[in-house]
Amino acid sequence: MPSRPDRRWRWWLGAGVAALSLPALALAQESLLPPSFNQAAPPPEQSPQNGQAPDTGAAEVRRAQTSRGSEGGAVQETDSLSVADLAQVPVYVPPVEIPESSRRDPRLVGAIDPVAWGYGAAPWGQANGSFLSGLMRRLDTPLPSRWLHIALRNALLARSDAPPAVNPVDWAAERAWLLLRMGEADAASMIVAGVDVADFTPKMTQVAVQSALASADPGALCPLREKMAKVESRVLPLTEAMCAALSGQAANAATRIEQARRRGPITGIDHVLADKVVGAGADTGRAATVEWEGVQGLTAWRFGLASATGVAPPNNIIDRAPARIRAWQARAPLLSAEQRLPSARIAAGLGVFSSSSLVDLYSQIYDATDPSDLSGTDAWQLRLAFAARDPAEKIDAMRKLWGDTTDPVQRLANEALVSLAASRVRPDAALGKDVPKLVASMLAGGYDTAAARWAGTLGDLEDADADKAWALLALGTNAPLDVSESRIEDFIDRDTSPEQARTKLLVAGLAGVGRIDSELATKLNDRYKLGLGRDNAWVRIVNDAGRRRQAGSAVLLAAIGMQASDSAQIPAAHLFRSLTAMRSAGLEFQARMIAAELLART
Repeated sequence: MPSRPDRRWRWWLGAGVAALSLPALALAQESLLPPSFNQAAPPPEQSPQNGQAPDTGAAEVRRAQTSRGSEGGAVQETDSLSVADLAQVPVYVPPVEIPESSRRDPRLVGAIDPVAWGYGAAPWGQANGSFLSGLMRRLDTPLPSRWLHIALRNALLARSDAPPAVNPVDWAAERAWLLLRMGEADAASMIVAGVDVADFTPKMTQVAVQSALASADPGALCPLREKMAKVESRVLPLTEAMCAALSGQAANAATRIEQARRRGPITGIDHVLADKVVGAGADTGRAATVEWEGVQGLTAWRFGLASATGVAPPNNIIDRAPARIRAWQARAPLLSAEQRLPSARIAAGLGVFSSSSLVDLYSQIYDATDPSDLSGTDAWQLRLAFAARDPAEKIDAMRKLWGDTTDPVQRLANEALVSLAASRVRPDAALGKDVPKLVASMLAGGYDTAAARWAGTLGDLEDADADKAWALLALGTNAPLDVSESRIEDFIDRDTSPEQARTKLLVAGLAGVGRIDSELATKLNDRYKLGLGRDNAWVRIVNDAGRRRQAGSAVLLAAIGMQASDSAQIPAAHLFRSLTAMRSAGLEFQARMIAAELLART
């Protein structure tokens, strides 16, 4: 890729403005062994125009000067001095000098190898970083597809050079901020941790604060205090108190939290939660009672400090919380498995939790439950799905776990939960209506090879069940199937979904993953008015990203193009172009999983 964009690439960037008006870790590596059940278990800022971090040297010199006192002065004893007064005397802290050999390049931040994960050496290529940052800020979350979420998370985590036309630290901040909005607290922390605090811009400082709260780690705020004074000054007094307590300065912490209570801008439960963190420090002798009555919403501050002290908000508050906060709670370390389970199911449905992570959580609950109380629980049913001797008993347990929910996130969580167990069921057409559910579950966990083995059962299924299973297998696997015009039309003739939504997703998906050629796709599009030929600025940009094999750009643009409240509302043209671009960029597996999932949930 040349260092300067060619003429066509410059048009790509110019057309990007029009795309902004469009509707607005790693692939889960599933264990091949059954789980064990009996083991213990955005911030506005003005970034420096030259791409460099703000100079902090002068501030450190000033701090050192003010803490030494006047030359020749003497400290005199006086009865007016008290412990509280002493706590206000600044203490000189020598600056920590980092050897040049230990400094990290802020232009190269990430946690996974993009080549190993199929994203190529340059996932963003020479795309305009400012334009891509704008797309990230405009992306609505949560995404309409679990596998699209996973693909985008991997792209954001990829360790690669920052694209041109953006401050590299701000680029890392944009990625971390989007990950936080997606519910990926741990992934965001990895990105933030990849940048030296000395290089933080105001934007990165604000994102780092949010990341510390999302991770329920108030201690991570302490290295940021100097920079927080410029961008998060309202919470700085409480942060100083918490950091003093966490570092063993009990008297200092008590003084600061009382001063913040009397004079600080933060009051009510937000102050009480900070006091709760202070009380968790050594020898503070403080205890704060958290009263949630009257609290209307759960902010990052409230979530982070409550979770850091093992406090779970009441159900009526957590149930109204945004999906991202539910996903943060799913991994809160001080909460029990039982407390985290409802949020963990949401996290699994979104794509934050892998299917194996959800199974592990159920196994913890199983181990912690009295044997006399296990019968009938979901943890017991999951064990039967894996370990029952009778195949019929296994299928019956899976049926109970699938349930009959119409909530797409809960439905995906159920399918992901049993995906590994489903992959071990021997293909049998006698299972009838369970076959499409088994196939959908296997694809939810990424077991496409196991799912492909069910292709031989299609001829013995009822038409409705055969259509469902055939469509999922045609989209999500490379099984040798009949994808002729006549077979597709048979599916279309029996499609009873509103406005033939399933037909649109099927044809767009088959064309996008390369199962049918452009000639057949055009013929079906013209005959059934599917709208695959729609053309606009976004279409041209996403096509170009695919041709240039910019996997990161292709996935981000796909997420922009597929923004919708549910899969049935995704324009067929946007799905077709998104899958085509991802496949061209080397993400064929992810494209197939997305296509199959969207059809399964419609």
